[in-house]
Amino acid sequence: MRLGAYRAAGRRNGIPSQGTLIAAICLSTLLCTQAFTQEDTVELNPINIEGQTDSPIGPDDGYIAKNTTTGSKTDTPLREIPQSVSVVTRKQLDDRQPGQLEDALSYLAGVTTSPWGIDQRFDQCLIRGFDLCTSAIYRDGLPQKVIDFSGFKIEPYGLERVEVLKGPSSVLYGENEPGGMVNAISKRPTGTPIYDGFLSYGSFNTVEAGLDVGGPIDDAGVWSYRLTGLVRNGEIQTDYSRNDRIFVAPALTWQPDAQTSLTILANYQWDRLTPIQFLPAEYRNLPRNFFTGSPDFDRFDANHGSIGYQFSHEFDDNWTVRQNLRYSQQETDYRQLYYGEWLGGPDMINDHTMARTLFTVEETARLFSVDNQAEYKANFGSVENKLLFGLDYNRQSVDGQNGYGEGPPLDTLDPDYSIPITPPSLIITDRVQTISQVGLYAQNQSKIDDHWILTLGGRQAWVDNTNRDRLSSAGSYDQKDHPFTGNIGVGYLFDNGLTPYASYAESFTTNIGQSQFGGAFQPSLGKQYEVGVKYEPSFFPGFITASLFDLRKTNVLATDPSDPLFQVQTGEVRHRGLEIEANADLAFGLSMTAAYTYLDAEITSDTTDVVGNRPSMVPEHQASLWANYEVGNGTLEGLSVGAGVRYIGASFGDNANAVSVPGRTLVDAALRYKKNGWQAALNVSNLFDKTYYSTCYRAGSNEDLSCIYGEGRVIKGSLSMKF
Repeated sequence: MRLGAYRAAGRRNGIPSQGTLIAAICLSTLLCTQAFTQEDTVELNPINIEGQTDSPIGPDDGYIAKNTTTGSKTDTPLREIPQSVSVVTRKQLDDRQPGQLEDALSYLAGVTTSPWGIDQRFDQCLIRGFDLCTSAIYRDGLPQKVIDFSGFKIEPYGLERVEVLKGPSSVLYGENEPGGMVNAISKRPTGTPIYDGFLSYGSFNTVEAGLDVGGPIDDAGVWSYRLTGLVRNGEIQTDYSRNDRIFVAPALTWQPDAQTSLTILANYQWDRLTPIQFLPAEYRNLPRNFFTGSPDFDRFDANHGSIGYQFSHEFDDNWTVRQNLRYSQQETDYRQLYYGEWLGGPDMINDHTMARTLFTVEETARLFSVDNQAEYKANFGSVENKLLFGLDYNRQSVDGQNGYGEGPPLDTLDPDYSIPITPPSLIITDRVQTISQVGLYAQNQSKIDDHWILTLGGRQAWVDNTNRDRLSSAGSYDQKDHPFTGNIGVGYLFDNGLTPYASYAESFTTNIGQSQFGGAFQPSLGKQYEVGVKYEPSFFPGFITASLFDLRKTNVLATDPSDPLFQVQTGEVRHRGLEIEANADLAFGLSMTAAYTYLDAEITSDTTDVVGNRPSMVPEHQASLWANYEVGNGTLEGLSVGAGVRYIGASFGDNANAVSVPGRTLVDAALRYKKNGWQAALNVSNLFDKTYYSTCYRAGSNEDLSCIYGEGRVIKGSLSMKF
C-alpha cells in the first residue's frame, strides 16, 4: 500500500480546552485594554518607509537585509542573533520571479527545495536535512503549516520578504522540527502611494495578471491600505494538468500616533491544481509529461483564507506590548488515481500496463493562533538589555475522511483516459484530529560594552493532542505533554564587522498516532550546538555567514520490530554540517548571492538495519550562485541581466540506501529592461531543460520503484508598471 508517500507531507492538527482558550482571551483583552487607554498621544506625520534598509519586515532596496524579527521576535540586527538566519528580500524575489514559496528559498545555504519534485499540494523543502516546509512554515510570525492534506500554500507575489531561522526554534515558536523554520512576511500598507501591476505569459499556456496598490488614506497618514491580487490560468509540465489561482490580500493600518499601530491582514486563495505524479522507473522510462490519472477524476482543489491583525503599543521608552492574532481555514477536495505497480513484475519487463490506486481526501482544516508579547528595554550601566515575555496559544484541527481503493489499469502505450472512475467505497480514515498548545516563554538579550552579546531563553509548553476516530474507538486517543525547551547564545561584535558566536538550542515536535498497545506517542526532541561567524564589512554593502552545527533529533518514530504495521519511539538521527552564505550589493549595479552546504547526516538509532545509513532525500553537498547586473547610466540604462546556477548533490530515496538519486546542476536566467516606470522581463528556470528525478520511492521491499520528475524548463515573459 502506497499511502506512506502521500501522508509524509502533512501530519499536524488541533482544538483548545476551554480553560486555555479563556486564559488566552483574557490576557489578550488585558493587553489591548491597557494599550488603548493610554492618554498621552503624539501627532504622527506621514511615514515614508520606501527606501529603508533596516526595517525588520522590509521593504529592502537590494539583496541585503539588516534587521529581522524572526530570529528573536524583537527588532534585532542580523549580526546580533547568535544563530543562522537567512533573508530573501523583495528585490531578490523581483529579480528571480519564483513561482512558489519553495522556489524563493532555492539559493539559500542549508535548504533543499522541492524534495518531492513537482508537488503543487504543499510548499516543500528540507532545512538542514529535516522536512520543514510542511511543518514549520510561518506567516508574519504565526504558524501556517500543513495540516494533514491542507497545505495553506503561500503566494510569493503577496510577500515582502522570506526569512529562514536555522536550527531549533521552539523557545520562541513552540512546536517545530529541529532544522528550523520559514517565516513569510506579508506586504503591508505603506506611507507613500504604490501603484504596481503586471501581465505575463509563460510555459504551458500560463497567463498571469497581478495588481499591488496601496498608500495613505487620509492626509494625516493615520490610515493606510494595501491591496494585492493575482489571477493565474495555466498548466504544468504534466499532461491534463491545472495551475489556476485567484489570490486577494487586503491590508489596513491604523496608526493614530508614533507609539500605537494596528494592522489588519487578510487573504483569500482559490486553487485548482494537479496532484503529484509517481512514475515507474524500473521497467519503462516514461516521459515527464506522462499522466497516470484520469482528467475527469484527478484534482487538488483548495479554498483557503485567513484574517488577523498585528497590534503594537509603546507605553514609554521601556515597555512595549504586542499582540498578533490570525484565524485560517482551508477546504480541501483531493482525488487521485496514481501509479501502484508495474503489472507482471520484474519477470515481465516488456509488459506495458500499470496498476493504479484510488485515493481521496475531503477535509476542513482550521488554524487559530494568538501571540501576546511584552518587551522591556533598559540600560544598566554598560549593559543594553532587552527582555521579552510571551504567552501564545495555537489550535489546529482537521475534520475529514480519506478513501482508498483499486483503480483500473492503464496501458502506457495506448492510454485510455475516458474510462469512468468511481470514488472508492472504502473509507480508511474518518476522524477529527486536534492539537492545542499553550506556551509561556521568556527571552533576554544583552549587549555588554557595545561588543558582547548574550541571549538566553526558555519556554514551558502544554500540549493536548486528541484524535477522535469515527471508524473505531481503538483509534481514538488523548495525549497531554508539557515539554520545556531552552536556548543560549553568546557572541562578540568586533569593530571591523566580524561577529563570532556560539549557541545551543532545543525543540520539540508533536507526533501523530499511537503504538500497537494503544499509547499515544510523546513529542520528538531536538537539540543543536552551533558555532559560526557573521561578517558585515564596512567597505562594501554585504553580509556573510559561516556556521558549523551538530543537530540531533530523538524520540523518532521507527518500525515496531514485533509488528511492522505499528511504530515505536526508539529512533534517532544526527545531522552535522557546514554552511556558508553571502549576499552583496556591489558597485556598478552588481548584486549577488552565494551559498554552500555540506551535510553529514546519519541514522544513529533504529529498530531495523538502517543504523549508520544516510536519511532519505538528504544530499551531502549543495552549492548555488546568483548574480544580477543592472546598467545604471548610458545608452543601456535600465537594462539588467541575471543568471544563477544551483547544484544539488546525490541522495538516497530510502533509509536503506538501496535507491540512489543522482545529483543535478540547474541554471536560471533573467533579462529585464525598465524605463519610465515600465518594465519588460524574461525569466527562465532550468534554462537547459535538464531532465532529472527529484526523488525515487519504494513503499515496501516487494513494491516497484516510483520516481518523481523535477521541474523542466519554465519560461515567463512579463510586462509590468510601477509608479
